[in-house]
Amino acid sequence: MAKQPTREEAMALFLEHNKTENLLKHALAVEAVMRHFAVLLSEDPEKWGIIGLCHDLDYEKYPEQHCAMTKIMLEEAGWPEDWIRAVMSHGWKLCTEVEPVLPMEKVIYTIDELTGLIMAAALMRPSRSLLDLELKSVKKKWKDLRFAAGVSREVIQEGADMLGMSLDEVITQTILGLRTAAKALGLEGNPEA
Repeated sequence: MAKQPTREEAMALFLEHNKTENLLKHALAVEAVMRHFAVLLSEDPEKWGIIGLCHDLDYEKYPEQHCAMTKIMLEEAGWPEDWIRAVMSHGWKLCTEVEPVLPMEKVIYTIDELTGLIMAAALMRPSRSLLDLELKSVKKKWKDLRFAAGVSREVIQEGADMLGMSLDEVITQTILGLRTAAKALGLEGNPEA
């Protein structure tokens, strides 16, 4: 039977395959938001956070085989099947056919790209901080399709619909989740700004 990995094991596995600071920050961002949503939905924040941390495990080494190689890496590491399925679901219709069904899967599918949009919005602020970033600022950036142009607004909206949450609520909760990792993400800001 597969053993549930600890966060330390998951981080070691992530760092074994990824050296890029931006990928680490993205992993930490998704981990923080997954933990936040787990608490919100009365689920296991440790499990959700670890899944968020390792969701892009293969991206640095195998971008063309994204998710396919992650599945192999996680199987080799002895991860439980439902954890692997949750990781795979974040790439639904993009690089996998694993449709998000469970709340955990719907959340990671929804917030994966949204974290990038919100962090980019925070970087554009004079304060360079998540701590004073509000929904209206993100919504303004959302409407500008040139801003964070690689972020699929359709995927995020579809995920919000699957969760039965408004886009505003998903964005607000994602901001709150990201704030818990603001220091690790380098987005505590400059209070003097």
